[in-house]
Amino acid sequence: MFKKLIQHGNSSAIVIDKPIMEMLNINGDTTFKLSTDGKNIILSPQYSETQELDILKSLEKINKRHGKILQDLAKS
Repeated sequence: MFKKLIQHGNSSAIVIDKPIMEMLNINGDTTFKLSTDGKNIILSPQYSETQELDILKSLEKINKRHGKILQDLAKS
C-alpha cells in the first residue's frame, strides 16, 4: 500500500485506513511512539496495561495450544 502525505493545518499527516486500524486494534484515541531508523518512520501503538495483559494472555493460550509446532518451526 502506498500513501501520500496530506496537509493538516501547518503540518502533514497520513491517513490510516479503517481495516488497518481494526487489524491493529487502534482507534483515534490510541497513543503512538514515533521513531526512525534513519530511513524509515516507525509508528508503534502504545497499549494500555490492560491491553498488554490481554495480549500476553492470548500469547500464552497460543503457546499452550501450538507450542510444540512453534518449537518445531523454530528448529527448521
